[in-house]
Amino acid sequence: MKRTVDLRSDTVTRPSVEMREVMSRADVGDDVYGEDPSVQRLERTIAERLGHEAGVFVASGTMANTIAIALHTRPGDEVILDALAHPAHHEGGGPAANSGVTLRGVASTDGILTPSQIERAIRPARNYHAPSTLLCLENTVNAAGGRVWPVEAMRACADVARRHGLAIHLDGARLWNASIARDTPLEAWSRLADTASVCLSKGLGAPIGSVLCGSEERIALARRVRHRLGGGWRQAGVLAAAGLYAVEHHLSDLKNDHARARSLASTVDSTGALRVTHVVESNIVLFDGTRATGGAEAFWRRLTDGGVLTHPPADGVMRFVTHRDFDDADLVRAEEVIRRAAGA
Repeated sequence: MKRTVDLRSDTVTRPSVEMREVMSRADVGDDVYGEDPSVQRLERTIAERLGHEAGVFVASGTMANTIAIALHTRPGDEVILDALAHPAHHEGGGPAANSGVTLRGVASTDGILTPSQIERAIRPARNYHAPSTLLCLENTVNAAGGRVWPVEAMRACADVARRHGLAIHLDGARLWNASIARDTPLEAWSRLADTASVCLSKGLGAPIGSVLCGSEERIALARRVRHRLGGGWRQAGVLAAAGLYAVEHHLSDLKNDHARARSLASTVDSTGALRVTHVVESNIVLFDGTRATGGAEAFWRRLTDGGVLTHPPADGVMRFVTHRDFDDADLVRAEEVIRRAAGA
């Protein structure tokens, strides 16, 4: 029996045998007491790579964004971000529930905001406006098919925010992918922000976790906010060890995910019934399935019946995400199923 090919997300990976062995040998302590050496090493490692003073290990990218928003805002403030950014659509209303802020979504082209858009979005200082205090940026841009922000474009937006006194948070859940795609150090983007986070459980294949980085003062406060959210954990070194192994051994493999994503995109376009909607720069392929026989829903069902998993279409748009547990044999099989399902 052929195994299922799972292209729903790069979060579906499972720890390798080698990663599990490292986890079993991890040096641990109580992280709430600041005594877990593996957690401390992970936090130092990521902070150094992002060009920040300190880091805090948290359960997820959503928690990292939640903490960052709390650090930079007060209840009643307004956060400026792309209209399709992760906090606006995939964090359960957390910005409002946890920090009491409103979100000002700005419609962009492929997730890349422009300085003029940010300038126009910032509220004038009037009593009847929610004050704009934070700019949130995302790299790569999930909703734009893994689009990579050009460094200079992000710097230009950051300059506008600074001029108006806004703090900047970079949601770098897939910043590793941006770094590999552009052969550019992480810090080229992350140093533009007051806080920046990276995820360990997506492309790098760790089972859980993100690291939020910033100044020592901000990260000290971040630990308090993390605890308030119920995010204080004890012998978390077992998980930190997995993250360290991923950073040290899996980073260069992301280029394989990117190559397989480009191959999938080529296959999608070659069917004639499907259309890739965004340039593929990293490991995400967005495509329109409305012209498939029976429409996108029917095409999705045929994919599923063929053993290729992806999320159901939203307004006809579907997504493939490549990852460590999707190899060349899976690629061949997935492309066969795509062609067959598209031509049914």
